[in-house]
Amino acid sequence: MTIRKSVVVLGSTASGKSDAAMTAAALQPKGSVHIIIADSMQVYKRMDIGTAKPSPADQALIPHHCLDVAEPNDRHTVAHYVENVAAARVAISDAGASELIVGGTGLYVTAIVDGLDMPGEYPEIRTELEANEDTEAMFAQLFALDPEATTKMDPNNRRRLIRALEVCLGSGEKFSSFGEGIGSYSPTSTTLIGLRWDRDVLRARIAQRVNIMMERGLVEEVRSLLAEPNGLAFTARQALGYKEMIEHLEGRWSLNEAVAATILRTQQFAVRQDRWFRRDPRIQWIDVHEDPIEEVTPVVAAALE
Repeated sequence: MTIRKSVVVLGSTASGKSDAAMTAAALQPKGSVHIIIADSMQVYKRMDIGTAKPSPADQALIPHHCLDVAEPNDRHTVAHYVENVAAARVAISDAGASELIVGGTGLYVTAIVDGLDMPGEYPEIRTELEANEDTEAMFAQLFALDPEATTKMDPNNRRRLIRALEVCLGSGEKFSSFGEGIGSYSPTSTTLIGLRWDRDVLRARIAQRVNIMMERGLVEEVRSLLAEPNGLAFTARQALGYKEMIEHLEGRWSLNEAVAATILRTQQFAVRQDRWFRRDPRIQWIDVHEDPIEEVTPVVAAALE
C-alpha cells in the first residue's frame, strides 16, 4: 500500500482548519487528494450541524473518509476509528492519491500518525463506571491505579477517564502501558501543519460559530436525534452542543443557558486541544491573524505537491 503524500492540518475548534484544508485540496488535480476526518463526533450519522461536518458539496468535490460511519446510538471507539482509517487508506492507495488528515481530536490524529496499541473492552465494567457520577472520585481512583495516565488526561473528561479505568480494572494492566505513540513523537514522513490563533480572538470565533449553529437549526437536529427509536449513546450525548441542547429540551435549562454553556464548554475544549497539540514538536505552526484560507492554504497546498 502506497500513499503519495501524507499531510495533517490540525488546530482547535473554530480555527478554520477545515476551510483551509478543503481549499488546498481543491487546488490539486481532481481525485489526487482524499481527506481523512480526525474528529470523534463527525463519525456519527445525522449529527451534522453541531459537529460542523463538511457540507455535501464539499464531500462531492473531494473524497472524504471517516465520516458518517456510526449510528448515534453506537459506541464508536478509537479502535473502531483505527479500522475506519485502515479501510480509507486502502482506497486512497488504490486511487494513487495523497491523504489530507483534518481534525481536532488529538487522539485520532495520533492514531493515524503514530499508531496506537489498542486495549480490549470490558462492557460490564464500563457500564458500572458510567453510572458513577462522581468524576472526581474516579480520577482519584485512576491516579491510584495508574498515575502516569492521569498526567495525560483532563480530570473532567469523563469519557476518557472511564475508558482508562475500564482498561485498568478489566485487564489488570495500566492504561498508560498501551498506546506508545502518545507522547513519543517519533520521526514521521507525515507533514503536520497547525493553526494557532490569539486566544481571545479564538474565543470570539467560537461564540460566533455556536450562534451560527443555532441559526442553522441545532435545536431541531438534537430534537430529531432524541426522537429516534434508539436515541443517542452516552458518547454522542456528551458531544459539544448536543449535551447542552439536551439539557434544554429535557427542561433543565433555558435556551439561553444552553447556548451560553455550549460557548463556554467549547472554549474550554479549545484550550485542551491546544495543550494536546503543543506538546508535539513536529508540528509546523502558522499564526493566523485574519483569514485562515488566505494564510494557511498556500502552506498546505505546497505540502501536497
